[in-house]
Amino acid sequence: MARRSRRQERVEPRLDDDSARDGSLDLRLSEADRASSHGTRRKRGRKSTSSAPAADTTARSAPKKRAKRRGSSSSGGGGFFGRLFKRTVYWGLVAGLWGGIAFVGMLAYYAAHLPPTSEWAVPKRPPNVKIVDANGKLVANRGDTGGESVRLEQLPPHMMQAVMAIEDRRFYYHFGIDPIGLGRAMAVNLAKGRLTQGGSTLTQQLAKNLFLEPERTFRRKMQEVVLSLWLEAKFSKEEILEMYLNRVYFGAGAYGVDAAARRYFGKSARQVTVAEAAVLAGLLKAPSRYSPTRNPDLADARAQTVLAAMQDAGYLSAKQVKQARAAPATVTSRHNSASENYVADWVMDQLPSYVGSLDEDIIVDTSVDSTLQNSAEKVLRNALSEKGGKLNVGQGAIVVLDAGGAVKALVGGRDYGQSQFNRAVSAHRQPGSAFKPFVYLAALERGMTPETVRQDAPITIKGWSPKNYTKKHYGNVTLAKALSMSLNTVAARLAYEVGPKRVVSTAHRLGVASKLNATPSIALGTSEVTPLEITAAYVPFSNGGYGVMPYVIRRIHTAGGKVLYERAGSGIGKIVAAEHIGMMNAMMRRTLESGTGKKASLGEMPAGGKTGTSQDFRDAWFIGYTAYYTAGVWLGNDDNSPTKRATGGSLPAEIWAEVMKEANRDLAIADLPGNYRLDDSDAMTAEVGDVPTGTVPTPQRSPQNARSEHVMPRPNERGLLQRLFGG
Repeated sequence: MARRSRRQERVEPRLDDDSARDGSLDLRLSEADRASSHGTRRKRGRKSTSSAPAADTTARSAPKKRAKRRGSSSSGGGGFFGRLFKRTVYWGLVAGLWGGIAFVGMLAYYAAHLPPTSEWAVPKRPPNVKIVDANGKLVANRGDTGGESVRLEQLPPHMMQAVMAIEDRRFYYHFGIDPIGLGRAMAVNLAKGRLTQGGSTLTQQLAKNLFLEPERTFRRKMQEVVLSLWLEAKFSKEEILEMYLNRVYFGAGAYGVDAAARRYFGKSARQVTVAEAAVLAGLLKAPSRYSPTRNPDLADARAQTVLAAMQDAGYLSAKQVKQARAAPATVTSRHNSASENYVADWVMDQLPSYVGSLDEDIIVDTSVDSTLQNSAEKVLRNALSEKGGKLNVGQGAIVVLDAGGAVKALVGGRDYGQSQFNRAVSAHRQPGSAFKPFVYLAALERGMTPETVRQDAPITIKGWSPKNYTKKHYGNVTLAKALSMSLNTVAARLAYEVGPKRVVSTAHRLGVASKLNATPSIALGTSEVTPLEITAAYVPFSNGGYGVMPYVIRRIHTAGGKVLYERAGSGIGKIVAAEHIGMMNAMMRRTLESGTGKKASLGEMPAGGKTGTSQDFRDAWFIGYTAYYTAGVWLGNDDNSPTKRATGGSLPAEIWAEVMKEANRDLAIADLPGNYRLDDSDAMTAEVGDVPTGTVPTPQRSPQNARSEHVMPRPNERGLLQRLFGG
């Protein structure tokens, strides 16, 4: 009872005397006095006065747990960071949501500035012109792209894999935009402090190439995203990849993988090796910087990066990469320098007149024989390399035609890569004595014959006095001898007799298209012509007198087989009488046998031709023919500077002989049209290969000993001679 009464006894607060005195009365609650929802926590060591131990234990345990939690939070435990993480995630989601809404809004805004989706369509790839030879072999591709459009299944798998490995490894897994790739690129760029990686997918690159201008603005980038999403929704991944490979720029004017493969490796994209595919894929980042023709070391380093990426992506094994590195890609320059490009350019110049504008790929079948074309190119290059420097000859041109006027080979210069000017078609040069056959034909058509005699003596016509090279004269000579020896005074007399206008008319009738000046000097080839037209004008001598119009295009059709043009007809028809053709062939055959064109002899194969050298040795020609082909060779300099005495009977005749031996290889020996035969005793062998205009070679024997020097003219020629010479 005493304990109970003490517990119930009221205890009043008592002021300590010392505290009262110094005025520092402490009224703060002790730990035991602080209230809680479950009880009071007593100081350690003080006995409890509670008579309910269970309740007291509960009251003491709860505050201890809260104190422990408070202690762990204040010391950096999971509670604080947990709340921080949750808040970060929450606000990140909120920000992402609003960012997404803003992004979609911006897409909608910039999409509104694009044409209506109903008008969206992938533009057609610029049409390609595939030019092939007479056997269907590719000559060249022409057009804005420079190559064919190829199907995805036509390409080797490693070509696509190389592009995806280095440009867009997740191509088959994204929806046109690659957030992972974009994030990675941003991180790398921020870390390096400069723009080193791009986050564009192949789809985005295609959208940019198809629809947008190459400006670097935020608006263009957003429109690129919109169009990429549309492409992904509209086309399959394979269709997108195929469009990309056929349109992307690889540098050097090559658009599309086929154009690039031909440009750098001289082959179709269907045939590229792993190493070549790596080089092509490496070009996409910076075509000029990684061009294998301009920066081979950088191109090789970039290709190694592509190979490593292909291995990392699982496309290649370590062994395959090792094999690719052991057989690196070899860049060829022939595609850029080959003479076939002269043919292709000429075809493209003519094409609009045949088919007009193009809206689809077409194939042009030509008459060119690639074997003969390559042979002619090689012969010209070798000749100029070996002897061009000594003779100061910088350029040349070769034309080979068949008996119907079809161009079988056309070389417009020594190196297309150095100069694209087509001298065979466009260079107007003085033909010199190579023009004389038209003078002699005009004379034959006026009643003369190869045995007709004319005087080789000084002559002046309206103040013009042509001279022979040795300044010697041989008296009376036959026309056959005068032509084979290229006597200028006789040619001038003949032109004066028949009239310059008739000579011009004869040349035009046979195929010379250029304007010719009807002056006395026309006899010596002072009016300019192109190699193509004068060669074509010689063709009637080889085919029996039928005129031709030189052509190279045989047929034009679409890739699907629709014929747009096909050559028909037999040509101009008969333009020279058979008897006159026989006479001309007899005379021009002698030029190769004993005259100025001996170096052009083809042995057993009958051939005729004529040398030509213009004033001051500026041009050197040889034009000749067999029963199968007619060929013309021109040598000179583009600036019209003189050569070092290069004559038509020297290097041009040698080139002509090599080309024609190849052209007539394995062909049966065939005589030239006409059966006119000259008296061999009338032949006089020239001492030099050719003579320039106004000159004549020194004969091997004196004309006084020639039995046929004083051949009497035939009756139908007597009256003309009397009028001219008073005899």
